[in-house]
Amino acid sequence: MVNLEWYRTFKSVYKNGNFSLAAKELFISQPAVSQQIAMLEAHVGYKLFNRKSKGVEPTEYAKLLNNLIIEALDRLESVENGFREKAFNANKLVSVGISKHLFASIGTKLISKFDFIDFTYGESEELFSLVNDKKIDFAIVTNKFETFDTVQKELGEIKQIVVASNDLDLKTVKKEIKNQNYNTIETWLNQQKWYNFDARIPHVKLFWLHVFDKKRPSMVSNYIIPSETEMLATLAENSGVSIVWDINAKKYLRDNKIQLVWNSSKMPSTAVYLLARKNDTINSILEEVIGDLKSFISE
Repeated sequence: MVNLEWYRTFKSVYKNGNFSLAAKELFISQPAVSQQIAMLEAHVGYKLFNRKSKGVEPTEYAKLLNNLIIEALDRLESVENGFREKAFNANKLVSVGISKHLFASIGTKLISKFDFIDFTYGESEELFSLVNDKKIDFAIVTNKFETFDTVQKELGEIKQIVVASNDLDLKTVKKEIKNQNYNTIETWLNQQKWYNFDARIPHVKLFWLHVFDKKRPSMVSNYIIPSETEMLATLAENSGVSIVWDINAKKYLRDNKIQLVWNSSKMPSTAVYLLARKNDTINSILEEVIGDLKSFISE
C-alpha cells in the first residue's frame, strides 16, 4: 500500500540532499527519515540515494521518481493546506509576541479575534527569534526582518510624543514650541517631574537626539514604572511629563486625562509590523487581523 508520508520524506531528502535537514523540516527524527526512505526503496524496488561524506545524492531512479511525483505531490499538499486553513477557527490557542508597552493598545485588539491567546512579552529581536524558531505563531514588532521562512506585513506607523498631566500650565512652553525656541523648551522639560519605564531612558535619549541634536538629556527620572500603560495611568492621576507612543496616549488624550505637550516634526515615526511564519495555517486568519490593526493604528 502506498504511504504518502514516504513520498513527503523522499521529497524533503531530495530537496535538501541530507537526512538531518529533512528530519528538521519534517519535525521527525533522523532514524525515522532513514526508515521511511528504506521502506520506500523496498516498495519501489530501487535504491534512491547514495551516501556521500556530507549528505546524500539521488540515484538516477530517484531523479525519475521525483519528476513523476513532484507535481502531483505539490498539488495534493496544496489541497491539504487549503483544507486545514478553512478548518482553522478561533478555538485554536494562538501564541502571540508583543512588547509589553504596546499590549494595552495593539495587543488587546487581538482578543476579539481569537478565543484563546497566549501572550509573550519581548522586544523585537527576541520576538523574531521566537517566531523564526516556531515557538510562537506571530508577533507585533517594530524592526524589519528579512528571512526566507518569515513574512512581515506593515500595519502602520507610531510616534513618540511628549505628554503631561492636566495640572501643568502649558501656555508658555506651547508658545516656545511654536517659535521653535529649542533651548527654552529643553529648559522647561528639564524642570518637570519625569515618568519613565526604563532607568536607562532609551526612548528619552532617542527623542533628545532627534529633536535637540543631543546624545544625552540632562533631565532626571523621578519615577520608573516598567510598563508604559501603567505609566500613563499613573501620570493621569499625578503631576509630571513623559515621552510615550502616540497610540498608547490616544485614549488618555481623547478622554482629557492628560495633555499633549509636543508632537515634534523632528521626531521620526516608527513602522509597526506583524511578523509570522510562511505557509502557516493561521495566515488566512491573519489577513483579517492585519486589516483591523491597520485601521486601528491609522485612526
